[in-house]
Amino acid sequence: MSWTGWLLFFAILQVVHFLGTWKLYKKAGRQAWEAAVPIYNAVVLMKIINRPWWWTILLFIPIINLIMIPVVWVETIRSFGKNSALDTALVLLTFGLYIYYINYTQDVTYVEDRSLVPRTSAGEWVSSILFAVVAATLVHTYFMQPFTIPTSSLEKTLLVGDFLLVSKYHYGARTPMTSVALPMVHDTIPVVKSKSYLTKPQYPYFRLPGFQKIKRNEIVVFNWPVDTVNAFQQWGDGKYYYKPIDKKSNYVKRCVGLPGDSLEVRDGYVYINGKQNELPERAKLQFGYAFRTSRPLNPSYAKEQYNISDLYIADKEQSYQVFQAHMTDEEFKKFKNYPYLDTIIKTTLPKGQLSRGTFPNDARYPFNNDHFGPIYIPEAGKTVAITTESIPFYKRIIEVYEGSELGIENKISQSGTQVLLNGQPITEYTFKMDYYWMMGDNRNNSEDARTWGYVPFNHVVGKPVFVFMSWDGKAQGIKNKIRWERLFTTVGGNGEPVSYFKYFIIALIGLFAFNFFRKKRKEKAAK
Repeated sequence: MSWTGWLLFFAILQVVHFLGTWKLYKKAGRQAWEAAVPIYNAVVLMKIINRPWWWTILLFIPIINLIMIPVVWVETIRSFGKNSALDTALVLLTFGLYIYYINYTQDVTYVEDRSLVPRTSAGEWVSSILFAVVAATLVHTYFMQPFTIPTSSLEKTLLVGDFLLVSKYHYGARTPMTSVALPMVHDTIPVVKSKSYLTKPQYPYFRLPGFQKIKRNEIVVFNWPVDTVNAFQQWGDGKYYYKPIDKKSNYVKRCVGLPGDSLEVRDGYVYINGKQNELPERAKLQFGYAFRTSRPLNPSYAKEQYNISDLYIADKEQSYQVFQAHMTDEEFKKFKNYPYLDTIIKTTLPKGQLSRGTFPNDARYPFNNDHFGPIYIPEAGKTVAITTESIPFYKRIIEVYEGSELGIENKISQSGTQVLLNGQPITEYTFKMDYYWMMGDNRNNSEDARTWGYVPFNHVVGKPVFVFMSWDGKAQGIKNKIRWERLFTTVGGNGEPVSYFKYFIIALIGLFAFNFFRKKRKEKAAK
């Protein structure tokens, strides 16, 4: 739905609110016209129900308003003496329309000084849970969101089982686009494994101002642009589904290409504008290798002694074993000295060999993961020539990212050597958004932009800043499953990550001690 559509919907809601409450406003000592003025009527209503004015703000925050609006319905009828469980059920089941019945048919009296304390322990629990959910949803949506590393595409930089805190405010928090969804879950309701949101209606894309732009080589969490596949969700019947941008699967990669860059991959190394990209100190760039040993090799020993990741036996024969693994350049140099190493080769494809499923999926561009490009990364406001040769790179941008996902019907077609946009010839195109190139550090074990192309800025979720937990699912025993050295470490920075976990524990103990002694002093003073 467009902004115009939402404004019209909001205007209709104001009319509905006025018609259903104006008599109640008068009984509360206010004027009838106050129920008709948008936003001001909500502020007045907060005074009537004896709640703080800032509740009005919560009524306009997506997702949170789904919690707050029913709360306000209940608070309204209780301010006029309707406190029974039946009254509460009726106002909720009728989506607030029960207030019309009270407004026009009941001779109610305004309870000005009603107690705001829940009358039962159950009511107190419900109240506490609701506002805990509101507070958590605010933090989750606009400040910090927990995120789990599910794959090894950034292995050794970030590990499978790392739990991250992702900052929403660095690049600017994106407001939800799905207007009806359960708070604090992504696309699936846990346990019941069903869809957690309604596809329509949707809010237009909007992002709050950020504190910085995405920098080269920063690790970024984003919504997977091409996600319509049932395999990445726990509901559905195996078919392809349209998914709103903010409900597409969350991915985490390193941003190696910025808007306006010319990017190329040579033998697995990224080159920006002709110069090799220099990764930060903590980045652990890995490549795939196949090797053969003259004697059996224990994979656990190899991982422990040489820090080899993703090691598995590719083939077994009587006199030797064939393995596949991923290593950094330093690990490769060290492993070459293994006494029983027979042969080792880098599993890269030669330049000019087309790899199936590599962007832009066009035989005229024989790209693969090891030799890719050069390509141009689109920048907002910049214009490119559109030809039959260039359109494979920009077709999805025009049709989807700057088309259907923004409510615009764009269709690219070709007539001979002429490219058509909605049936009209097109020779150039000016981009509306910035785009980014996201890749994994584990170059031969990462599905990234080399497979599905550009990431639009409106798909960016946030910046990982902190590892608060790290869980090794393959380790034996609870104590060994927790990677203690990674707890409370920063994602960015130079040198090896330093754990601040002990400082957190010390601060936590200090806080408990402070509260304990403060309580004791208050009790002593009261005597």
